[in-house]
Amino acid sequence: MQSIIPFIPAGATKINDILTIVRTGEECSYYLGLWPVYKHKANDDNHFRLISAQLIESGTCLQCEIVKAFAVSRKKLNRAEKQLKERGIASFFSKRSGRKGGTVLTPDKLKQAQQLLDHGESRCEVASRLNIRPDTLRKAINDGRLSELTVELPRSSTMSERSHKDAVAALGMGTACTRPDERLAAAFGLSDGAMQRFENCIDVPFGGVLCAVPALLATGLLEKIDKLGTVNGYYTATQIMMVLAFISLCRIKTIEQLQGYSSGELGKLIGLDRIPEARCLRYKTAELAGDTNAETFSAEMSSLWLEQHPKSTGFLYVDGHIKLYGGKTELPRRFVSRMRLCLRGISNYWVNDAIGQPFFMVEKQIDHGLIQVLREDIVPRLLVDVPNQPSQEELKSDPLLHRFVIVFDREGYSPAFFKEMWEEHRIACMTYRKNTTDQWSEEEFMQVDTQTPRGEPLSMKLAECDNIIGTGETAIKVKEVRKLRESGHQTAIVTTAYNLDFSIIAPVMFARWSQENFFAYGMHHFAIDGLRAYGSESFPGTEEVVNPDWRELDRTRRSTTTKLVRARAGFMDMDTQVTADLNHKRHENWQIKKDTRLEDINMLVQELAEIKFNIKKVQKHITWDELPEHQRLKKLPSSQRILMNTIGMIAYRAETIMTGLLRGRTITTTKARSILQDLFTTTVDLFPDQDKKELHVHLHGASTPATNQAIAGLLEEINQTETVFPGTGLTMVFESQIPAQNPKTGDT
Repeated sequence: MQSIIPFIPAGATKINDILTIVRTGEECSYYLGLWPVYKHKANDDNHFRLISAQLIESGTCLQCEIVKAFAVSRKKLNRAEKQLKERGIASFFSKRSGRKGGTVLTPDKLKQAQQLLDHGESRCEVASRLNIRPDTLRKAINDGRLSELTVELPRSSTMSERSHKDAVAALGMGTACTRPDERLAAAFGLSDGAMQRFENCIDVPFGGVLCAVPALLATGLLEKIDKLGTVNGYYTATQIMMVLAFISLCRIKTIEQLQGYSSGELGKLIGLDRIPEARCLRYKTAELAGDTNAETFSAEMSSLWLEQHPKSTGFLYVDGHIKLYGGKTELPRRFVSRMRLCLRGISNYWVNDAIGQPFFMVEKQIDHGLIQVLREDIVPRLLVDVPNQPSQEELKSDPLLHRFVIVFDREGYSPAFFKEMWEEHRIACMTYRKNTTDQWSEEEFMQVDTQTPRGEPLSMKLAECDNIIGTGETAIKVKEVRKLRESGHQTAIVTTAYNLDFSIIAPVMFARWSQENFFAYGMHHFAIDGLRAYGSESFPGTEEVVNPDWRELDRTRRSTTTKLVRARAGFMDMDTQVTADLNHKRHENWQIKKDTRLEDINMLVQELAEIKFNIKKVQKHITWDELPEHQRLKKLPSSQRILMNTIGMIAYRAETIMTGLLRGRTITTTKARSILQDLFTTTVDLFPDQDKKELHVHLHGASTPATNQAIAGLLEEINQTETVFPGTGLTMVFESQIPAQNPKTGDT
């Protein structure tokens, strides 16, 4: 059989040695050698599938050659071949048979749906108005029974185009400063700030953080902004707060780290040409924080959160966290238990709820301990801010009723403090008991099925009894609860919450680790121990500190006491040695050494008595002004640090809200937070619609189908809030570029 000479027409695309295709704007022609054998319109998919199946069936070409030439899937070609074999050529041009007539989309409904689509309504809006399923509407559109109104959108800028435009702007006013007229107006005081205008942009990095805007607003990010200082110039206070919240959620831990990111791209997320540079943002943050504005703002936010979550204020967890400092400023030192060293730093005392969400933080650069902070700073605030406290009449009628419960670790164990809180304020305290030496009989313990504050099931062996801690005037009756572990160890809990059952006391006490988890998570993700500000300042003259003379005397007293204890122990050992060697020839020398040691002991006793007498004459605490000049240390400015830590708390609470929406049977809290961390840094496309007053945010796909499905459910919840982006009047509409899958068929 003579083979065909492999001539190829000019302008043709080669499929193999004998088959080529010539494509024009409207037609596709197939050539076998130099002879045309098939022709169809460029958009005629039925003809293409038929011709491809015939070419493969006749052996003219291979399936892989069609796939490579036309960039189609193998599944599509397999279905076309099967259709040709089973149903013939006519099946490619006949309407699908076997489908039932439309029982939902009747002719009247089809007419109404087409009218709504012609008016620019979306598929979801049409389905909702006609009370039909979105899938039913989608099938009607795919079958050609309905047609959507095609609107040509304005051209969207790419990331490379924006980058070039930002670089050109650097030759003038600055990088990405593409609104020079507005900046000049702000510089001369002719405007109150830049107007936010979103633009059509594709591939905007970190755009996924826009999904957190509803949660940030629900947490109260802008609700108490009037308590902060005023900001003048191109950027408004609202815009600065949004930027600070965004960088916190995106894990940009310091303002200086913004130098490594595109300011123009981040500016697109708030509707501006760019965000402030690092130096400008730090200056604006200092303006917002002021001298005391940050403290007022933090206090107002904590009151707001306590009012928003009254059920979580029954148990308040208090614990200290030391922020270490390695700079040049000489700060007061404090003992760091986790490192067993006395180091320079700042003590922060946090108040959280049972699941670790923070309410407020008290900063102490001169730290006198947890009990004093509770007594002077935390309890007075809680008495005012905690909602739903019992009235005085209710407290009088029920002698065991408490206002709320404060939970802390062993650092706060003090019978005197327990008694003070109960008798003066009717506040119950709860902590672990110190120095537990007795063991309860295992027969007293019983298996108790309860649950954690998060609602998770919990089973443990518990026992309880009434006890008295402290001596004399500080003695107070408490309820003691013990947990028996498998190793036999008994963990003792004491509390003055007399009307609580032990099945509640134990889970609440052990939930204190949620606060430790918050510290670890906050340090790693939100930099709650960051420096935040530079420079140093003097302490107020009325600030009380430990008298250096008293500290030196106390150090000498403790050293002398240690020497005395050791000397007495050595003296007793000499008596033991002489008993074993009574007739030793060196008995006389032993007696001389014993007399010498006795003299040393007497001298140490006299020295210790003198030190104790002198220490009583020295005042333990003095004011800062009374310190010698060379002993006056410095402190770090706290206003910016308090503001940034408050924004960190807002970001953590917003993330917790979104975690609750994601968490399900297959998604744990840890997994949900991991998904959100990736979501906040996801690239998006922005399409503002000024006619409909909407800002459409199209998220790029995640790494796995399961994550895409979880995010799709989250976006559905977020869209129901119909949140308006602050300062724009645009309702945010979130969409995923990855189509949702049918869980039964897997079809998109």
